[in-house]
Amino acid sequence: MSDAFVLDAQGVTVRYPGNPPVVAVDDVSVHVAAGETVALVGESGSGKSSLARAAAGIEKIVAGDVRFDGRPVTPMGIRRRPVELTGIQMVFQDPSTSLNPRRRIGDQIADGIRTALDRGDEGSRVEEWLERVGLNPAWTTRFPHQFSGGEKQRIAIARALAARPRLLIADEPISALDASTQTSVAALMRDLVAEVGAGMLFISHDLAVVRRIADRTLVMYAGRVLESGVTSELWEDPRHPYTRSLLAAIPEPDGLGRIPAAPSAEDRASWGNVPPIVR
Repeated sequence: MSDAFVLDAQGVTVRYPGNPPVVAVDDVSVHVAAGETVALVGESGSGKSSLARAAAGIEKIVAGDVRFDGRPVTPMGIRRRPVELTGIQMVFQDPSTSLNPRRRIGDQIADGIRTALDRGDEGSRVEEWLERVGLNPAWTTRFPHQFSGGEKQRIAIARALAARPRLLIADEPISALDASTQTSVAALMRDLVAEVGAGMLFISHDLAVVRRIADRTLVMYAGRVLESGVTSELWEDPRHPYTRSLLAAIPEPDGLGRIPAAPSAEDRASWGNVPPIVR
């Protein structure tokens, strides 16, 4: 374990009950440094969200170790999370379920500010955060239902970053947004995270967006990391057959609407037999 990382997860395994049990994450390691954006990519069911929730202490792990700023991340229970672990903040896929519909947005962003103050960090103003995420600072008294999906996600981002986190975990934060705002919201998150000196674990299946914002990328399939490395290098020279398959599936911006052939069952079976590639 290294204290140089805001997130240092080693050999994480997550299992869900069943007959047989479902192994969602299988011996995965990931680390994030301050000021760095690390992306987890892969198709639905690859284990990305389970790993993110384990890193945040929302999901219990059956093996491995997760540390935040060198401290063990303990699973959340019914008691309040220790103050030192509130430096981990999370942005979820659907802001409609993460924002309280009965509370004004200004009060919800103020919750984040109080979290920062409880840790002894610098405080800020609600209006300042609304302005930073591109919203009118006079809207503090409005309720979530008065905003569009993209605006609500910006509010959720403001609330998380108002807590002055050292680590932001973003679980598919743009997938529920329309295509015209996905890239701008992702870029906004990257810039604001860098501004507060945090690291970000960004989970997405939108590879075009990941290519623009992530410093490093981990490619997951069936609960394992099959390839990882600097994002630009991974895009220019994908070495694992699954990574090549993912990149081939990105639509071409030529208006032809070409759809690549779906991988065969034999191809999929072979992916797990190729040793993980770490650059």
